[in-house]
Amino acid sequence: MVHNPDEFHRGLDHLLAVEPAFAAVLERLGRPEPRVAERGTAALLRTIVGQQVSVAAARSMWGKLVGEFGDPPDLARLAEASDEELRALGQSRQKAGYLRSLAGLVRSGELDLDALPQDDEEAVAHLTRVKGIGRWSAEIYLLFAEGRGDVFPAGDLAVQIELGRLLGEVERPSEKWLRERAAPWAPYRGVSAILAWHSYNTKVL
Repeated sequence: MVHNPDEFHRGLDHLLAVEPAFAAVLERLGRPEPRVAERGTAALLRTIVGQQVSVAAARSMWGKLVGEFGDPPDLARLAEASDEELRALGQSRQKAGYLRSLAGLVRSGELDLDALPQDDEEAVAHLTRVKGIGRWSAEIYLLFAEGRGDVFPAGDLAVQIELGRLLGEVERPSEKWLRERAAPWAPYRGVSAILAWHSYNTKVL
């Protein structure tokens, strides 16, 4: 689990050993620190809020949501909130539906975030069965909230841009290319994403 600083820095050492191009980031910016989100429903709700908006916009919308529903949000109230209530807090109609659906699934026990499969791909598949949770959202949750260091959000735009730049690619690499290229980085592929965000100067959560 890369929530543990020692394990996280072992991951960085592994990446430097198998991919010397990463050394330039550490020489320029120093080592990043582990990124941690509290495990549970709030982190997954926040991931939905952050879909397809800027970091600043996501932070503002999350602040409005917890201002209205509490921190962590009251799932009973959130599950019953109307589109109008949630749209007044900056959420799109689509995201309003996703937030209500997630709150309802957790309340009913259909989704138990404390009992996700140990296998990373199985955990991604389990989460993406939830309305509004795509692969990116599932991977972000597993990497930051559960500290799964080999979960690799290769579909993230900043990760693609920055890892492509560090690896000397002229064009932004595709998700498929990046997943194949990252195979030697296991079991710390997620740490490479954190290194990319560190270099790109982007905070995801």
